[in-house]
Amino acid sequence: MTRGAVDLYSTARLITQVVKFMATDTLSRTLSALADPTRRAILARLTEGTATVNEIAEPFQLSLPAISKHLKVLDRAGLVERGREAQWRPCTLKPEPLREVAEWLERFYEYWQGNYGRLDALLGELQAKDRNKENDP
Repeated sequence: MTRGAVDLYSTARLITQVVKFMATDTLSRTLSALADPTRRAILARLTEGTATVNEIAEPFQLSLPAISKHLKVLDRAGLVERGREAQWRPCTLKPEPLREVAEWLERFYEYWQGNYGRLDALLGELQAKDRNKENDP
């Protein structure tokens, strides 16, 4: 096997491993589901309570099959639960995966708060220097 073939084989194996990891990584599935504005709107609707596919589809200019595809993505991410009552398929919000997203984002919030704190301190120093210059004869 040539060096190029070995590199290509190694790269293909690495990509396969990453794809398999992403398929089981709940944070990635949740963020992927949230990446679409229609799915975010569906989740917002479900914060009001359980709804059927028809009720969810009502404000959108999308077909029922398109809404169903969005619901499948949300279901795979664990963000909705689809029940069965006779011919109805009620959907309910399951917010638990959002907790993992919030915890992940919290680290960045703390980072930015630290940056804002340093910026506030610097602005305070600059303002104090300006006041001192104004008071000097």
